[in-house]
Formats: sequence, C-alpha cells, structure tokens
Amino acid sequence: MENKTPNKSKKVVVGGTFDSLHKGHKHLLKKATSLGNLKIGLTSNEMARKTKGIGVEKHEERHQSLLYFFPEAKIEKINDSYGFALDEDFDFIVVSSETRLRAEKINSERRAIGRKNLEIVEVDLLLAEDGEPISSTRIREGEIDKEGKKL
Repeated sequence: MENKTPNKSKKVVVGGTFDSLHKGHKHLLKKATSLGNLKIGLTSNEMARKTKGIGVEKHEERHQSLLYFFPEAKIEKINDSYGFALDEDFDFIVVSSETRLRAEKINSERRAIGRKNLEIVEVDLLLAEDGEPISSTRIREGEIDKEGKKL
C-alpha cells in the first residue's frame, strides 16, 4: 500500500454495508483515505436487509466497527444506492469491481442534475487463502475469517 500523504483538499466518498468489517474493507478504506478527506455512506438496517439479506450486523454495530478502525471517519447513514453522492461535491468515489456499475450510475445521475463526474477509483478485491474474494457473505457462512483464512 502506498504511504503517501492524502491531499486534504480532495473529497472522497465510499458507500457500503461494511458488514463483518474485514481485511478487504480495510484495504478499500485505506486506499480511499490516501486520496483525501473521506466520507462514508453506511447503509441503513433496512437497506442492508434488502441488499444483503438476513444476518447482517445492525447499523450501530457496523458504525462502531468503522469508527474503531478509522476514528476520524465521517459516517452518514444512507437509505439508497445514491445516498449523499448526488448532493455533495466530491472528487473521487472509491469502489470495488463489484460496485463499479453503481458508481457509473451515480455519475450518470450527477450529470443529469448538472454536477461534475466523480473520478472512479477501483480497488482490487482481496483474495482469501483459497483464491476466492474475501466477502462478508463468506464470513457469515463460516467459510473464512475476517483475514481470509479458511475455517
């Protein structure tokens, strides 16, 4: 991971559920913070249930996990895929390959309302020791731990 000082004049947005905060999430957040001031859109309980199903940690638990990892984090609850990304000025949106299309839709909506595109920064998924991506679903199902080790 690059160890450069972030450009604090740049604004960065990341959105997600961040259930079972794991090595892949931390990798993505470290990249995001390296680009500038980060604001995290954290899905509400209702949105998490709709998109991820049952078994997802409650919003408050996910929020606390993010703050434990990144105490300076600015975190706001979001209830849809766009959150505040349409309403606020950001320079970058940081995504994984799984969420790149959502960022492209956000840019399309931003253009439609006269806002500038966000620069999309795609971060590679981290792989577990079995060569498959680390994911909250795999952790919940007991396949791997938060570091990507097989259980």
